[in-house]
Amino acid sequence: MPQAVEIWTGGTILTMDPAKPSAEALAVRDGRIIAVGDASDVVNLAGPGAEIHDLNGQFVMPGLVESHTHAIWGACRTLFDIYVGFQASLDNLLTAVRERCLRNSPDEVVFGGPWRPVMREGMGANPRELLDAISTRHAIVLHDASQHILWCNSRAMELAGIGPDTPDSPGGVIERHPATGVPNGIFAEGAIAALRGLVQRSDAQLSEAVSEAVRYFNSLGFTAFKEPMATKEELKAYQAADLQGHLTLHTAAHIVHSSPLGGGLVPYDVMDKLRNAYASENLHLDFAKLFLDGVAPGFTASFIQPYLAQSGYDAASHNPDATLLIAPDALNQMLINLDQRGYTVKMHAVGDNAIRKGLDAIEAARDANGQSGLRHEIAHSNYVSDEDLGRFHDLRAVAEQSPKMWYPNPGTPVQMAVLGADRVQKNHRIADLIAAGAEMTYGSDWPAAAPDANPWTGLSGMLTRRNADPAFPGVLAPEQAISVSEALPIFTMNGARSLRMEAETGSLTAGKWADFIVLDKPLMNMLPDEIAAVRPAMTVWKGNVVYAK
Repeated sequence: MPQAVEIWTGGTILTMDPAKPSAEALAVRDGRIIAVGDASDVVNLAGPGAEIHDLNGQFVMPGLVESHTHAIWGACRTLFDIYVGFQASLDNLLTAVRERCLRNSPDEVVFGGPWRPVMREGMGANPRELLDAISTRHAIVLHDASQHILWCNSRAMELAGIGPDTPDSPGGVIERHPATGVPNGIFAEGAIAALRGLVQRSDAQLSEAVSEAVRYFNSLGFTAFKEPMATKEELKAYQAADLQGHLTLHTAAHIVHSSPLGGGLVPYDVMDKLRNAYASENLHLDFAKLFLDGVAPGFTASFIQPYLAQSGYDAASHNPDATLLIAPDALNQMLINLDQRGYTVKMHAVGDNAIRKGLDAIEAARDANGQSGLRHEIAHSNYVSDEDLGRFHDLRAVAEQSPKMWYPNPGTPVQMAVLGADRVQKNHRIADLIAAGAEMTYGSDWPAAAPDANPWTGLSGMLTRRNADPAFPGVLAPEQAISVSEALPIFTMNGARSLRMEAETGSLTAGKWADFIVLDKPLMNMLPDEIAAVRPAMTVWKGNVVYAK
């Protein structure tokens, strides 16, 4: 047995290793755990020069894994963009836009948000006129809370090549003035690519954003995360940070194959070149991203049953597949091809029809290729039908959970307005999925659908189906609440498997990286509200302290 460099003892250690669930001490050498067990046994491994850390009764557990967060987007929001919060009024947002236009030169795009569907009535039949009244010299591009819908002024539309005669795009929505038929400044899904492309980040900005994201995630207790859709420029920024020793997280990035933000399919050979060019020690790129549908407030999520007629939807002509961003046959072939090329595929799917089509595609890949061992993911998995609950287990598919999207929040009234209260109660059937044997991971989807990337409020919401923020009272489907013991694997070992790193992290087991966090007291002794308020005292990654309070 090699001599330990560092020993951590004097506290309670939750290992998440079924063979040894708890321990009193652990020993670390060269960033890896060499022993976990009773204090007397582990301390005896100390050799000359060993450093012994006294935990003083604190609690140690594996570092958390975030399986879906747009880290660079979120950090750019913090550093560079307009952000008024998820409770801001329309006037608050317009004031922020006006102030930013006064500061920015005309060649700088004014970008940010969020605006929410509840604001839509106040924006009028021609929302671009509200922004034109602020500036016609600056391009103004404002995203909604989901980032699937954009609101723009005339200058932004001009720069994006959008005019009165621009036709509707496949898989996209262009709102038009009811009297003139001219685009009114609201664009969704496949129609947003050109507008989103106006927002360009410099290499220096991307580098700063990666540093900010890493700092933020480490402070929350993350030792690993997945970037759910990465461009070439973002991959380059992540790799540069890793080569400089600044990427203090195990990182995986899904290379985009099909996205409404991207404006077309990325060829397989281009994806392979990106994977080969930018993978590094801590940046893993055997992952791909597809979008199957959109979001419910924009009527772009694909549901088997129609949206409510009273919400303005033409329920009589409902076609479940009309809102799919990829035709089922094409999707099946994509999964077969990506599975063959060794990519774990993450598919954005909100509506029950999109989820079903995603599972059908995984089944097609299994039938064509056999069991590749790749655990393809349904991102968000909001509305799973009864018939599809058991298919996750049968197909070895992963149901990603995004709790910050489903407990009562600013978007809940809009969800209920378009889907009905009964259907919204079926949002994120986490207890039902566990009962059906599904494997689940946690993803905040920050900043697209969450005000922050804080996992502790997400964990608390899984236990209560309530929002830790008292501004949003109430509970959604309390029967879907789960226990701490059921939730913790979602944040640790399941997340490690989603990175294809279960042999390296996710539990405190000899041979794995020393990736752990230190809390003031055991989670099992905390009430849900206490869990929501947790902040790690320390985060350790590969044996190095990367955050200390």
